[in-house]
Amino acid sequence: MTGRAEDWNSAFRQIINGAHLATAGDLAALLDEAAAKVGITAHLYIVDVGQQWLRSVRSGGGPALRVDSTTAGRAFQRTDIITVRDSPPYLWLPVLNGTERLGVLQTILHGDGDPGDQWIREHCWELAGLLGHLIMSKLRYSDFLHVLRRTTTFSVASELLWQLLPPQTFACDQLTVTAVMEPYHAVGGDGYDYSVDNGRAHVSIFDAMGHDMHAGLTTAVALAATRNARRNGLGLLEGAELADEAVRQQATEGLKAPFATAVLADLDLATGVVRYVLAGHPPALVLRGGRMVKALKDPVTLPLGLGHLTTAPRRLGREQLQAGDRILLHSDGVTEARDPRGEQFGVERLVDLTERHEAAGLPAPETLRRVSRAVLDHQRGRLQDDATLLLLEWGRTAARNVLP
Repeated sequence: MTGRAEDWNSAFRQIINGAHLATAGDLAALLDEAAAKVGITAHLYIVDVGQQWLRSVRSGGGPALRVDSTTAGRAFQRTDIITVRDSPPYLWLPVLNGTERLGVLQTILHGDGDPGDQWIREHCWELAGLLGHLIMSKLRYSDFLHVLRRTTTFSVASELLWQLLPPQTFACDQLTVTAVMEPYHAVGGDGYDYSVDNGRAHVSIFDAMGHDMHAGLTTAVALAATRNARRNGLGLLEGAELADEAVRQQATEGLKAPFATAVLADLDLATGVVRYVLAGHPPALVLRGGRMVKALKDPVTLPLGLGHLTTAPRRLGREQLQAGDRILLHSDGVTEARDPRGEQFGVERLVDLTERHEAAGLPAPETLRRVSRAVLDHQRGRLQDDATLLLLEWGRTAARNVLP
């Protein structure tokens, strides 16, 4: 057996106590010292923001591993623990913070370590979980991990927006929500937000006019305003009005008045009732049983920042979900993406790919990652517009799929 219980406890204590004064660059050394106590060698890899590469946190730790074509990548894709019976044997484990996929951990078992032993697998899984929490805490204090997660230079607008966004995936017993944005390094006007508290989930998606720094600032202002309204106990309509006013105040002499399309929605986790504000944005799609059953397209109101152009008040839409239903939000950069022949990606293709990947048993975050890759491939890797997807599933099945 690899390591006694007291050895594992000592290793966990060493990581926790050592982390207080550790920088992000100390993670590899901290892990090495702890792993030696239990007779294993451990290698930590974190995924890049585009979720295409797994990169070692160890200086000179070898080449990056592709997510789409390696055993390590399969562990990441499926959030699964994979056994490799080599000599010596080892495990690949997903590294999560909650249900946010951060990377993978390789644990090489020395001596008589059996990778099929449930006791060993559980302790390696706990080690991976501890590292996931540690990565997230160190991201706030260091550039090292941010640089490691980048395979290309970020634009200033992307730098701003990514600091405002919540993690790409969250799950609780009744809900899973996950999102992707492309081009991740140069996104300009797209953004998303969510919050889950006290039996209610809030989700939103934004798409500001333009593709430059002004668009990024507009989205940042709209997101901050709706988040501020929510945290001050205001409802969806009040949040939309606050964002409308905040965006309008960004108007600069000589520039076109800014605006952002948006969907703001909340879901009652006990009843499945969705309320939403549709502010000039492509409607959210309700997916059920492998097909789209409805687009939440009524009532349509003006984009945020343009509310002063009408005297008609904004109104709420309402929809009753069934257990297991999914709501898919997207920006027009997804469905209007054109291939070299001019053919649009389209809503039908978006729904078909989403449902097909879900039916194959993929976790929701992996489904969106693959759909996002399909949008990129449709345009031969060169997006003409920001492309953002957010998938919300109401029910217990999806939440179980995002953990091993």
